[in-house]
Amino acid sequence: MPIAEPAKELRFTRAGQAAGFWIAAAVCIMAGLVFFLLTPHRAENPQLPHPAWGFVPLALAAGLIRLAWRCTQHAYILLSPIGVEVFPLFRPEATMQVIPWQQIDSAEIDHRRLTLHFTAEKSAGIQLSLSPIAKDRRELLAKAIRGRFKSADRPTVPAT
Repeated sequence: MPIAEPAKELRFTRAGQAAGFWIAAAVCIMAGLVFFLLTPHRAENPQLPHPAWGFVPLALAAGLIRLAWRCTQHAYILLSPIGVEVFPLFRPEATMQVIPWQQIDSAEIDHRRLTLHFTAEKSAGIQLSLSPIAKDRRELLAKAIRGRFKSADRPTVPAT
């Protein structure tokens, strides 16, 4: 389904979370290569593991690379004219959550989480972790939400 107005949407991906998966994949690739590099020394030391064991960390690395790529490319939080769209890591097409701007009374944002309040008493709402978002992008998210609430004459978001 094509995006109706992509110029009016802000996408924030899980790039901050993807960095850990990229590093773990690199470590698994190196571990897999160690098994293959030990092959010439098996004649001298038969207790060394068989080179086929190198495929186990390489298969794990393939899964981690796929997960890291998905985190890098796909949205986590999307700010659109409709509202805030939250995409979970697994099965986002089935379990995504759309929070309309009309439902949000106020918002708070700090370095670790975004809190969207549905009532003025702040008794109902949703908290979203900002750790999957890259650190340099968190301030852009805060600025976008502050701008949205200023244009709607609603309570502003506290500065981070």
